[in-house]
Amino acid sequence: MTSTQEDRNVQNATPEWTNEPDIENQAAVEVKEKNDGPQTANEKNDLASVDNINELYSIFTLWEKRFIAIVVSIVSLFSPFSSNIYFPAMNTLAQSLHVSHEKINLSVTVYMIFQGVAPAFISNIAETSGRRPAYVVCFIIFLGANIGLAVQSSYPALMVLRCVQSSGSSGTVALANAVIADIVTSAERGSFFAWSMLGAILGPSLSPIIGGLLSEYLGWKSIFWFLVIFTAVVLVPFLLFFPETSRPIVGNGSIPPPKWNRSLANVISERRLAKAGKPVDKSATHKSTRLEFPNPIKTLKIAIEPEGALILFFGGIVYAGYYAVAASIPSLFGQTYGYNDIEIGLMYLPISAGMLIAAFTTGKLVDANYRRYAKKHGFPLDKTKQHDLTDYPLERARLDICLPLTYLGALAMIAYGWLVEYGYRIGVAGPVVILVVLGYGVVGSFNTTSILIIDINRDRPAMATAANNLIRCLMGAGATAFIGPMLNAMGRGWGYTFIAFLWFLFSPMLLAVIKWGPGWRKKRALKAAEKKRLTVEKQRKSELAEYALSADRKTSEAAVPDEKKPSEATVNSDVSHEIADHDPEAAVKGPNDAKNTRPGAEGKGDYISPSAS
Repeated sequence: MTSTQEDRNVQNATPEWTNEPDIENQAAVEVKEKNDGPQTANEKNDLASVDNINELYSIFTLWEKRFIAIVVSIVSLFSPFSSNIYFPAMNTLAQSLHVSHEKINLSVTVYMIFQGVAPAFISNIAETSGRRPAYVVCFIIFLGANIGLAVQSSYPALMVLRCVQSSGSSGTVALANAVIADIVTSAERGSFFAWSMLGAILGPSLSPIIGGLLSEYLGWKSIFWFLVIFTAVVLVPFLLFFPETSRPIVGNGSIPPPKWNRSLANVISERRLAKAGKPVDKSATHKSTRLEFPNPIKTLKIAIEPEGALILFFGGIVYAGYYAVAASIPSLFGQTYGYNDIEIGLMYLPISAGMLIAAFTTGKLVDANYRRYAKKHGFPLDKTKQHDLTDYPLERARLDICLPLTYLGALAMIAYGWLVEYGYRIGVAGPVVILVVLGYGVVGSFNTTSILIIDINRDRPAMATAANNLIRCLMGAGATAFIGPMLNAMGRGWGYTFIAFLWFLFSPMLLAVIKWGPGWRKKRALKAAEKKRLTVEKQRKSELAEYALSADRKTSEAAVPDEKKPSEATVNSDVSHEIADHDPEAAVKGPNDAKNTRPGAEGKGDYISPSAS
C-alpha cells in the first residue's frame, strides 16, 4: 500500500485500535440487538462466530480479562505494600536511627512526592514502548532500592533510597489502570476497575500487619528483605505469562508484538485464533516500540485541562484526607491506647475492610448507572465495542455515584475526629467502626473520579492515571507533613472536622464538571480531529512534492545525449526501485508494466495496519 493511499484511508477511517464505529455501524448494532436480542460477552468473544475479529474491542475472553486484571492487581501491591508496611515500624525506626518522629514522618512525605512524580515518566514509557517494558523498568528500580534499604543503617540513606523505592513501585498503579483500559470498554470499566484496584486496597490492610510482625520479631530491616523476596517471586511468572496489551502496539490483541516483547500468553492467543480459523497476520505491522526518553509534560497537560483539573484536584483533596488519617494512626493509637507495632498494624484492617467493600460495590453501581443512562439516551450496550461517547452524559453517569459517597466519607471523618479526641473515655470500638465507613466513602469517591478521568482520556490511560497519581500524592504528602502540627494546634476533633469541611466546600467542583464537562470533551475532540487532518494534509503535500521532483528528474535524464545516458538495465533497475517505494506490487511486475502507476490509484480493499492510522 502506498503512503498516499494510507493517508487517504487514515483520513476516512477510524484508527483500528479505537474500534469506535461510526453512526451507521452503531445503528447496525442497535438493529441487530433489537432483532436477535443482546448477546453476552462470552458469546461475542467466540472468535469462530465473528466474521471480522477487528470488530471486537478485545480478543481476550472474559476469563482472560479477569486473569490479566488479577495479575496487574498483584503487581500493583508493590506501591501500597512499600508505603504502608513501613507505618508500624516508624516508632522503632526513630529509636534505631536516633531521630525524631517528625523526621521519620518526613521520609513518608518525600516517598509520596516521588510516588506522584515518578508515574509521569513511567506512563510515557508505557504509551510509547508498551506496558510490559514499563513494568520491567519498575521491577528493576524497586528491587534495587529494597536491597539498598535492607543493608543501610543511616537516616540520609533511608531518605534517598525511599525516594528510589517510591519511583519503582508507584508506576505499577498507573500501569494497572492503563491495562484495564486496553482490554475493557467504558460499559464494564467499573467492575474491572475493582479487580485492578484489589491489590491497592489489600496492600494497606495486609502490609501494616506484616510490617508489624516483621519489625516486632525480626527487626525493621526484615521488612525490606521481605519486599526483595516478594518482588522476585512475582517477577518471574509475570515475564512468562503476562501479555502485551497496549492498543497502539497490539491493537485489540490480534496483532503480534515484537519478539522481544512476547510472552506465553501471546503464543496461546495466536494458537486460539488459528484454531478459530483466523490465524494471526505475521506481516501485520505494529507501532514502533523503541524506548524513548520519558516526557512528563504530556502528563501535566491532562492536569491543566479544565475538566481534568477539577476532577483531579477534588480527588486529591479526598485522598489527602485519607492520608491524614492513615499517617496519624501509629501516633494516635500508640499514645492513646499504648499499642505496640503489631496492634497498630491491626488498626489498619477496619479502614481497609471499608475500602475493599467499596471497590466492588461501587464498581457495580458505576456500571449499572452507565447502563441506565445508555438506555435513557438510546446508546447501545455492546460491551465488545467502544462506542463514541461524545454525546453521552458520561460525567453525570459517573459522578451521580461519587457525590453521595463523598458526603458519607466527610460525615465519617467528623465522627472519627471526635471519637479519637475522647478515645481514652469511650474505648476503641467507636473509632474502629467509623474507620470502616470512612474507608468505604473515601475509596468509593476516589475510584469513581479515577474511572472518569480514564474515560475522558481513553487514548492515553497511563498518562491520565499518572496525572491522577501526581495530584493525589502531592496533596497527600502535604497532608502527611501537616497533620501532626495541625492536630497539635487544633485538637483531633476540630482538625478532622476541618478536613471534612474542605470536602464539602470543594464538592461543587464536581457539579461544574457535570454541567460543562460534555462541552469541554467535544471541544477537545474537534481540536484533535483538526490536528489530525492538518497532519495528514501536510504529509500528503510533502509526498506529492517528492513525487513531482522525481518526475522532473526523469525528464532531465531523458534530455541527456545518447552517449551520456546510462544503460537500459541501469534505468530499469532505478525505476523499479522508485516504483517499489510507491507500489510494491507494481515493482514485482516490472517498470514497463507499472509505468502508469500513480499515488492514490489503488483499490480500497487493502489492509490498513494500526501504524497507518
